[in-house]
Amino acid sequence: MPFSLHQGDALSVLAGLPDDCVDSVITDPPYNSGGRTAKERTTRSAKQKYTSADAQHTLPDFTGENMDQRSYGFWLTQIMTEAHRLTKTGGTALLFTDWRQLPVTTDAIQAAGWLWRGVLAWHKPQARPQKGRFTQNCEFIVWASKGPIDGSRNPVYLPGMYSASQPSGAKRQHITQKPVEVMRELVKISPEGGTVLDFCAGSGSTGVAALLEGRDFIGVEKTEHYASIAADRLTETIRATLTQDDVILTA
Repeated sequence: MPFSLHQGDALSVLAGLPDDCVDSVITDPPYNSGGRTAKERTTRSAKQKYTSADAQHTLPDFTGENMDQRSYGFWLTQIMTEAHRLTKTGGTALLFTDWRQLPVTTDAIQAAGWLWRGVLAWHKPQARPQKGRFTQNCEFIVWASKGPIDGSRNPVYLPGMYSASQPSGAKRQHITQKPVEVMRELVKISPEGGTVLDFCAGSGSTGVAALLEGRDFIGVEKTEHYASIAADRLTETIRATLTQDDVILTA
């Protein structure tokens, strides 16, 4: 199978994987953002932070959203250190974040041993306007590499900005789900036939994109409900992309 999906704590799962087994780490960790006071940080769930009170599509919550910034930086450094061990020399890491957590994310990725390469922007056209303010319609992707990058190994020219709306209605299966069309572009930083790791897999969008673009995928998701959704989506993607030759070979 071109993918493996693990349900459990990311640090525990990654500790059991071998050195140099992935080409790219592409993940969307819990932002732990927006808590200006201890009460806001500890009493609001992910659902309360990231969905509207009048949302018609009910989505299960997920854990890991109640750390203060220092604890978040410590956790992210720990897990990106482990991810660094798993990544081949010249491999890459891409981490989603928002404007509040951008500084601590760039600190953590460097403290974990990566070379920080820059910041990409994900533009969300349908972001809610704010009277008297600038619209917060961008999230960011901090990217880095494990040592120097050999451009001849994966000679792609990728943009630094992506524009797409978050899935909505029945297509939205996770509170912080990212658009597959954006993820399909991002996974191209991994060489064709390479392996992409997402240790906060959610509903599996990174894995779906990786499989569609001819990459293998390793996913880890802590929440059982979302791990089940990810497994279904990944399996369906495999079925949809099977060629006649694949079917004959399997038979």
